[in-house]
Amino acid sequence: MRLLIYVVVYFLWGCAMNWFGEEVEIAKFTYWWQVIICYVLYMIPVSILLRPYSFFTQYAYGLVAMGILEFGGYALGTSYIYPDNILDRWFGEHVFALGMALFFGLYIPVGNWLVNRLFLSFNGSYSRK
Repeated sequence: MRLLIYVVVYFLWGCAMNWFGEEVEIAKFTYWWQVIICYVLYMIPVSILLRPYSFFTQYAYGLVAMGILEFGGYALGTSYIYPDNILDRWFGEHVFALGMALFFGLYIPVGNWLVNRLFLSFNGSYSRK
């Protein structure tokens, strides 16, 4: 049950963030199916592995995991950064991947928290497991 919640939450979250990135012209995946690869097949296993740890430990390791993902996506050209986007204007164009990693690193602890809350609400239970 918990794994199904992870899949639904992360897939919808990925679709929403890709849509938002396109709408405000920050960044987007080159192909729609990258949402599945990144959010479902990459971020869910990382989240599950880090779930037993504290929020800040999850964030620290999430930064490493997302830094690798962000760097790889931009280096391989599988993610598209819109020129002169709002983040480039605010922080400079040379820190885009770092900013994205810092932001998306939060997905690991926040995603675990959200999945746990949904799992508990569906099961009527209050344990962390």
